[in-house]
Amino acid sequence: MDAIHVGILGFGTVGTGTAQILLENKDLILQRLGVPVCLAKVADRDLERKRNYPLPDGVFTTRVEDVLEDPSIHIVVELIGGLEPALSFIRRAIAGGKHVVTANKALLAHAGAQLFGEAAARGVEIGFEASVGGGIPIIRALKEGFAANQIQSIYSIINGTGNYILSRMTNEGRKFADVLKEAQEKGYAEKDPTLDVEGIDSAHKIAILASLAFGVTVPLESVYTEGITHIDPLDIQFAREFGFKIKLLAIAKNHGDQIEVRVHPTMLPSESPIAKVDGVFNAIQVEGDWVGKNMFIGRGAGALPTGSAVVGDIVDISRSLLKRACGRVSPLSTLPRYVRPARVKAMESISSEFYLRCSALDKPGVMAKISGVLGRHGISIASVIQKGRHEERAVPVVFVTHSAREQDVRDALGEIDRLEVVTEKTMLVRLESSV
Repeated sequence: MDAIHVGILGFGTVGTGTAQILLENKDLILQRLGVPVCLAKVADRDLERKRNYPLPDGVFTTRVEDVLEDPSIHIVVELIGGLEPALSFIRRAIAGGKHVVTANKALLAHAGAQLFGEAAARGVEIGFEASVGGGIPIIRALKEGFAANQIQSIYSIINGTGNYILSRMTNEGRKFADVLKEAQEKGYAEKDPTLDVEGIDSAHKIAILASLAFGVTVPLESVYTEGITHIDPLDIQFAREFGFKIKLLAIAKNHGDQIEVRVHPTMLPSESPIAKVDGVFNAIQVEGDWVGKNMFIGRGAGALPTGSAVVGDIVDISRSLLKRACGRVSPLSTLPRYVRPARVKAMESISSEFYLRCSALDKPGVMAKISGVLGRHGISIASVIQKGRHEERAVPVVFVTHSAREQDVRDALGEIDRLEVVTEKTMLVRLESSV
């Protein structure tokens, strides 16, 4: 084989970055492979979109068939996003014996097991480094770098939009809606930010990471998902007083026969490494039984960081092609015959510490009533703050608990919120003090 031919489906932000890296770093890639990687075709139906990187003559096409049906193309790069038609295009590529690289985390979270099975049956590879963490090489690290370890936990900030919003709220005391509007104006948030701010994007990604880390298939519907739209500057202020910061975390933990997989705002000690990662950056902390804690930090999105991960997969698959070693590493690292459906712990049975902010009338005995309810449900109080005194209106009363079961806390809050002295629904944020 004297050259590797690549076809790209989708010429948006990541497609543009991928093409730029392939063309401008072609000499470097040649030195690392021994043969050139040639960008044969880039297919995109949108002729109106403004693009900042020109392609060589004859490379651009509006027909996906020019990529999927070209027998000279070895690797198809899917950068369309979404479920369809991306899923159909990838399946057609696999059926045609072509290797695939994708950045499509939603598709992999929904249909990854199916695609990996089809790829194995055809003897082709699927590279998906760019699906999580942009330019951070976390997929390769889990598949190969940590192969000697049983992964015990993953704590991750894997949505740059959410991290940007919370960082600005924390550092400047601003409200969610104001920072979201600014993020949209700067291009950090989509016009419809639902996937980012409601935690859905992070859920897609942690499902992929948990599958790799634990050698299981994780149904997306089993990932508890909660966003950041309800976070108030008041809670950020109280978190600071307790020595914590609030981050949108995607968490996976290994309990042997069961795993935890969840996404929600989380209070972390302000001095923990992951709590210090601000702005649009991503951070992923992986703990293995032998290697301990490892932290990965980098840009989690953007044309060039994500394009870098895509090209890394292209180079990796090209090496396998040249050495006739395709399938050297299983898609989920664990061999398919050992991959099992995940037993995901129900959120109600998970234990953690909690931050609780009640809005209560400032009357004698109120604190005793609230703490009494918590006590009856087996919830121990670690710290408490009551702010201000006002005889006519409610004031915030804030508790930080010791570790408690989620269901017990929900039951207690249901009772607390029915008290005549409590005027609003109690705010709850989970807390991880050992990160």
